[in-house]
Amino acid sequence: MTSSARLPLFPLPLVLFPGATLPLHVFEPRYRALLADCERGDGRFGIVLSAGSEPPRAGAVGCVAELRDVVTLPDGRSNILVEGAERFAVARLVESETAYLVAEVRPWTDEPEPDAHDTLRTLDAGTREAFQRVARAARAIADDGDPIPDLPSDPAALSFAIAAAVELELGTRQRLLSSRSAVARLREVHEMLTRALPGVEMRAQVHVGARRNGHGPYAPPDAPPSA
Repeated sequence: MTSSARLPLFPLPLVLFPGATLPLHVFEPRYRALLADCERGDGRFGIVLSAGSEPPRAGAVGCVAELRDVVTLPDGRSNILVEGAERFAVARLVESETAYLVAEVRPWTDEPEPDAHDTLRTLDAGTREAFQRVARAARAIADDGDPIPDLPSDPAALSFAIAAAVELELGTRQRLLSSRSAVARLREVHEMLTRALPGVEMRAQVHVGARRNGHGPYAPPDAPPSA
């Protein structure tokens, strides 16, 4: 999206981040129509955080959803998988013959931060390390052997990938989506991870220790062996 464009809107009580995948169940007739129109078109629509029954206001920031998979059920409902693309801001709602909302939207991108290279590099390294530790501890608590997901190499995208992977309040998720500063966004994610780290690692230690019934201490997977 390089300039203003028209985009079908799917208001939902959630936040989609660029690069994140999201499964959705489509059952309302108006959104069945939206899905059908998207399948006939470019496969793109906009997800914006809903505020009850009120339509999104001008300036609301959302994320373009691109269809990745559609499974249509016999009764007309659908299970779909979308992937977040670029961010947008609602300029205005436009009149449409469709049952769903259509908006004129404009691109919403990060502002230039020419002096932030070193800060971003430092935050990037610290945030990746904190996420790895939190993810390992969370998997230990859940007895989950799945690998930790790969993270994007771009620091600006890193903040979105981590925000999509961890549990955050909706207000926090929307604030991160709306942020136009990669530095501020990454700093906030880093601070959230570092605050959570002591508690989640302690819970992992207690959980693993209980499973071992006292036979050997807990150590993070990358910790050096005890003497």
